[in-house]
Amino acid sequence: MATLHKAIGGTAVVAALLAGLTAALAQGAPMPLTRPSGNVPNARPAAPSQAPAPATNPFAALLGKPGSSTGTLNAEQRTIIGRINTYLTGVQQLNGKFVQVGPDGGRSQGDFYISKPGRVRFEYDDPSPIELIADGQSVVVRDRKLATQDVFPLSQTPLRFLLSDKVDLLKDSSLVAVYADDVFVTAVLEEKNGVVGTSRLMIMFNAKDMQLKQWTVTDPQGYDTTVAVYNLDTSRTPDPAMFKIDYTRYKN
Repeated sequence: MATLHKAIGGTAVVAALLAGLTAALAQGAPMPLTRPSGNVPNARPAAPSQAPAPATNPFAALLGKPGSSTGTLNAEQRTIIGRINTYLTGVQQLNGKFVQVGPDGGRSQGDFYISKPGRVRFEYDDPSPIELIADGQSVVVRDRKLATQDVFPLSQTPLRFLLSDKVDLLKDSSLVAVYADDVFVTAVLEEKNGVVGTSRLMIMFNAKDMQLKQWTVTDPQGYDTTVAVYNLDTSRTPDPAMFKIDYTRYKN
């Protein structure tokens, strides 16, 4: 964790962790894959009763090419963005499991809890000591083993796209590409930071029901971190105490 922090800077660390929104992988859990460099056959969705098997998007290598912008989106693409906005706005609470694969191939997993607006908690399974908590204003990346935590403004992280009460990607983000086929709906957002550089967030949804499937953050150095989510539950309200941050408990 410390090495990653030094390599890509504080904001990018948050982005990487949010790519889950990473210990050994439990048997039967999905493993996210990084983006392909060429054409890949369409992935097949898993049966609804099983944990999904995240797959590469065969069109991911074509997304976000230089020169693309929201001004070039056609009517069909704008309709797709409207579906994404409707889904993300409609999901006010979400619980589930995640599996994260980092740039070095390291894998971790755990549980996550979202309560809008602005609150999320990622709990990494042992032996990872990491917790990520957002309380509506700030995001804390906490290392329980080292008893340290790094604090970032929520508004300066990609979390704001997922945790906003009302989502409008055309208005509130730098949307650079969008694509849909019979398997996935994919949107690519760009984050520009004058200090650490430009990162990208690629979000993928199930084309049939728009359920969130996985996302990938590409940091300013070009390294990918991908997270797949599964066993999603929108009916259970998380305990508000889960999102409280004790700013005095750990060293900053």
